[in-house]
Amino acid sequence: MVQSELLEIRGLSKSFPGVRALTDVDFSLKSGEIHALLGENGAGKSTLIKTLTGVYKKDAGKVFFDGKEFEAHSPAHAGQNGISTVYQEVNLIPGLSVAENIYLGREPMKYGNIDWKQMRAGAQKALAKLRIKLDVNQELSSCSIAIQQMVSIARALDVSAKVLILDEPTSSLDEGEVASLFEVMRNLRSQGIAIVFITHFLDQVYEICDRITVLRNSKLVGVFNVNELSKVDLVTHMLGKELDEESRKSHKKDGQSAGDVFMELKDVVASGLGQMNLKVRKGEVLGFAGLLGSGRTEVAEILFGIRKPLSGELLLNGKKTNLKNPRNAISHGIAFCPEDRRREGIIADLSVRENIILAIQARRGIFRTMSRKEQQRIVDKYIEELKIATPDAEQKVQFLSGGNQQKVILARWLASNPKFLILDEPTRGIDVGVKLDIQDLVGALSEEGMAVLFISSELEEVLRSSERVLVLRDRNIVDELTGEDINGAKVMHTIAEGSTDV
Repeated sequence: MVQSELLEIRGLSKSFPGVRALTDVDFSLKSGEIHALLGENGAGKSTLIKTLTGVYKKDAGKVFFDGKEFEAHSPAHAGQNGISTVYQEVNLIPGLSVAENIYLGREPMKYGNIDWKQMRAGAQKALAKLRIKLDVNQELSSCSIAIQQMVSIARALDVSAKVLILDEPTSSLDEGEVASLFEVMRNLRSQGIAIVFITHFLDQVYEICDRITVLRNSKLVGVFNVNELSKVDLVTHMLGKELDEESRKSHKKDGQSAGDVFMELKDVVASGLGQMNLKVRKGEVLGFAGLLGSGRTEVAEILFGIRKPLSGELLLNGKKTNLKNPRNAISHGIAFCPEDRRREGIIADLSVRENIILAIQARRGIFRTMSRKEQQRIVDKYIEELKIATPDAEQKVQFLSGGNQQKVILARWLASNPKFLILDEPTRGIDVGVKLDIQDLVGALSEEGMAVLFISSELEEVLRSSERVLVLRDRNIVDELTGEDINGAKVMHTIAEGSTDV
């Protein structure tokens, strides 16, 4: 039963160079409740949690915990005071035993040595609270991901946690393991422990949570009781304002249709994804719509040879093909602008010129190097065509704005003359003017016959740019929309409910 308010955050703000991560955000948590914290990438969820638990120092705002003003100086300090976090990636040591992981860094001592008997007994007791039967002497690496997740929770609770933060705990679990975790969460709730549940599975939110807080673009959208908010309304809050249907336009001329199929997935199954069937046609913009975690990026990784299918067929121009790796995909004329341009796109210490010519050189191989004159000709062409704002081609790309870094990545792939361009969140974190430039470029490329896959969390962009939209939900393609069916109401209803019946 929900009891008194345990945690209250008022006016929390946090900025990083060039980025406003949290803007005057409020959040409250009650004893004995499971509270969902939801929002798309960049909404501010991780920053809120890391600021609360002392990973980051807040710029403004106050935190009240258990009736007193509180500021965590580190995650360890937060844990010592009753706020524990279990992250999506299990942060334990596989080579140690279950007991050693539960007591890592706080081992019980006796006569200057580790008291192994007390450690094992304490670990058994910690797991028993979760109704988990496990040999605490076994190596953690021998346990399933689900059990490792439970060990993480046992460790977090063993420091007398009053607040337990679960960051995407179900992302790697099957249905049975999720059911077991939810049983543990309900048991903890009945003991008065407050749980913050971060997830991208909407069905799970409605199954286990009492309240929902939605963040978007660093700001608080609202706090809702689960039983008073429909899934469609929740998706609307997460994605933003009601969509302007009139803003949707096709880059195709009247009567022009997409060409032959360039790539096809037939009954493809890969790790973490359901069975996939899709076609990518020459001269079309295919859009992926779905929430964070719906499987958009994972499917794109299959199409670029990063993620390997476990079964099914991938066809290029009608022929069965095995994309062994990204370099092999590049040789087939496939290009990929990744979601995280800083980690996976640009090479910060290299110049604009060096970043742009990377894909061409990879396609040619190490024995067919490009002359400096040829490099300069190509680079100058794309700096001009894409209006890349840089003092010169030798400027280190790390000193360019986010929008211009994105243009450099686009230039890299366009210079390789691809047949199929995959754009994963190409406009995230860049200004409106550059967004429009990129959207216009996408339309122009499709008109020239290039196949384009356009993935964006901004639903308006997907609707505006795409001739065909695949809707993904819970790592499955649940619908394909064309023509007049490509509208905000149908897409959001499909994301929320898995069907287009509105």
